[in-house]
Amino acid sequence: MAERSSIFDMIGPVMIGPSSSHTAGVVRIARAAVKIMGGSPESAEIVFYNSFARTYEGHGSDRAIIAGLLDFAPDDTRIKTAFDHAKEQGLNYTFKSIGNASTHHPNTIRLQLKRDGINREVVGISKGGGIIEIEEVDGFKAGFSGQLHTLIVMAEDRKGSISFIANVLSNDDCNIATMTVSRKGKNDRACLVIEVDSAPRAISMEYLRELSWVESVTYIAAE
Repeated sequence: MAERSSIFDMIGPVMIGPSSSHTAGVVRIARAAVKIMGGSPESAEIVFYNSFARTYEGHGSDRAIIAGLLDFAPDDTRIKTAFDHAKEQGLNYTFKSIGNASTHHPNTIRLQLKRDGINREVVGISKGGGIIEIEEVDGFKAGFSGQLHTLIVMAEDRKGSISFIANVLSNDDCNIATMTVSRKGKNDRACLVIEVDSAPRAISMEYLRELSWVESVTYIAAE
């Protein structure tokens, strides 16, 4: 069965222009990165690829990505003056552009972020109409949209760990919509990204964080 589109998909998101792909989508990629980071970064290296690399200044994607890193919403009028707000808040940033990267989607952004001595890397694509996909987190495959409740679990690659985590979520009556698992190697560091239809209980996430083989659990609420 073909996927159906709603009238809201056709109209597009409520946003500050000029483009849903180059503005709203860019803001959402950055805001997802902020949630992964646990707050706005102190510094950011921002790499625009392909179409974005050629148009990010003219289409306002440079302001949009900074606005998102400050956690401004896609319809926030402060997007237009994001550079001024970044200066006020002490956000240091650099832009780079790579115009011919055939392995990347035309609208790809790579964010290398620092906060409180922690480094995170997030790769996202803007798919049009304000819809995004976070492709990678810290070099691991991610593949989530931010439209559903999302858990990112960094852990040791252990036998039975996936079913264990899924069982914890099932006890919260959380229906799993998608799951992406990637690892550095057998019995090495692994990343589990789970999109669920409803939010898990805070106590369940704290329980997972306390497990000796779990490095971190990041929860991103649905937009």
